[in-house]
Amino acid sequence: MSTSCLVAGAGLCLLVGAGFAGTSLAGDRGEPDTASPIEHLVIIFQENVSFDHYFATYPVALNPTGEPFFRASDDTPSVNGLGTLINGNPDGVLLTDNPNANNTSGNGADSINPFRLARAQAPTCDQDHNYGDEQKAFDQGLMDLFPASVGVGSCTPPYDWGKGTGLVMGYFDGNTVTALWNYAQKFAMSDNSFGTTFGPSTPGLMNLVAGNTYPATINPAGPTSGVAAVANGVGTVVSDPDPTGDVCSAAGRTQVQMGGKNIGDLLIENHVSWGAFMGGFDLTITNSNGTTGCNRSTPGSASNKTATNPTGATADYIPHHAFFQYWASTANPAHTRPSTLKAIGTSNDGGANHQYDLHDFFDALKVGNMPAVSFLKAIAAGDGHAGYSDPLLEQSIMLVPTINAIMRSPFWKSTAIIVMYDDSDGWYDHQMSPIINPSSVLNTDSPGNGDQLNAPGKCGNGTPLDGIQGRCGYGPRQPLLVISPFAKTNFVDHTLTDQSSVLRFIEENWGTGQIGGGSYDQLAGPLWNMFDFDDGHFPFLTAGQRQLILDPTTGEPSGR
Repeated sequence: MSTSCLVAGAGLCLLVGAGFAGTSLAGDRGEPDTASPIEHLVIIFQENVSFDHYFATYPVALNPTGEPFFRASDDTPSVNGLGTLINGNPDGVLLTDNPNANNTSGNGADSINPFRLARAQAPTCDQDHNYGDEQKAFDQGLMDLFPASVGVGSCTPPYDWGKGTGLVMGYFDGNTVTALWNYAQKFAMSDNSFGTTFGPSTPGLMNLVAGNTYPATINPAGPTSGVAAVANGVGTVVSDPDPTGDVCSAAGRTQVQMGGKNIGDLLIENHVSWGAFMGGFDLTITNSNGTTGCNRSTPGSASNKTATNPTGATADYIPHHAFFQYWASTANPAHTRPSTLKAIGTSNDGGANHQYDLHDFFDALKVGNMPAVSFLKAIAAGDGHAGYSDPLLEQSIMLVPTINAIMRSPFWKSTAIIVMYDDSDGWYDHQMSPIINPSSVLNTDSPGNGDQLNAPGKCGNGTPLDGIQGRCGYGPRQPLLVISPFAKTNFVDHTLTDQSSVLRFIEENWGTGQIGGGSYDQLAGPLWNMFDFDDGHFPFLTAGQRQLILDPTTGEPSGR
């Protein structure tokens, strides 16, 4: 593992040389030693948030009466945000004289400065986050066409909060996303992490698990939109097709199956336990509202309520969010249930093929089983996606209960939790991404699915990685937090990373080798700088050390 030594310094070189035996079931399963003390990795993959949307004024919150209070430690480092608040007033040119407020070529869109969304305004409209439209909002790096290009002003009142297309400029602070700001205080966060490419959910999850959105074979029996650079029915995913063969995939939606490998394939080859845990995946359950099967649903955000849907209910399971269902090698198209809780994470799980419901993660945890690598997806109501979910539901349904449960388990002392997002939803972020991989797809029929950063059909300069078009990146900047006994404390990492940096971490920590086939893992920046493995800093770790148990409702520390 010499690559780990190069990126992490001498401390990790010593760890790699020594090796770390797996704990609990790892040794029983004959799993390989890890290159660091991290023997369990949990990726909580949430929905549709830009960095500035959640951390624009970090670490300074407004703290109005009636909202959870947040005050940062005096030694908190600054982030590359929009500015700060002084006596409750915005301070900083991006907050008071933003390019999007001064743009005169916005085609009549609502020109507006960034503004704070209060806790009572957590329910909002979903914004436009198409591959090409996001590039157009970036406007060759001027970052000044967000209301005009990705702002959505047609949602149900009052959930644009009177801002029209300018809602896209809104941000929350530590009085609403309180848990995430508290985790950032105790552990490590990045302010320089990006979506691997532009676009919505499915490209993001594919980049997380494979570093690639190509080659996608389109199901010839259905629609073909949302796949770019198509030749002979094979192309690059730029939108949200469903996985071919999933019993919950919609017949009227484009369906694709991916070629090449994903990280699950490498983990299987190297005898590392792993699982993908999807909210709503178990089709045998009947919810309290009587819904079952693929139609299981849960009340969502107030912005999702209509006259015919008074609870704002939204489907628990969304097929185009299902990480590994796109590859035949790792799919569980019938949603077959695992044979036993102890078998979860293994290749002898009764035909579930490492694909489980989110409740299986917690059920297995209770019987002393946590796979070495776990990908977690909330039920839709708790995934944070604007429109049907929101930051408060994300905090109370998914983030805090999940992290509390892991911290209270015996696995906490050898675990790293990564909280990250699939795409930006189009929400404003001021930081232009470095274009490390260009593309030149002209889509006159659907410009939102073609390149538009520099001009119609153009995003960046040069030759695409392995000649694969339709993968311009990096895309918008997004939050990334590392929560672990070994995470640096109250630390902001500026290392350039992206969604596929998780692949690099897994590949180096478990020695799996790289995916190949044009995967972005060969370009990904490392996550190692967010950790501190110095024994002098964290001696004789026990499960109780460095816990931060929060209240799911307020996001504030709650003790035990």
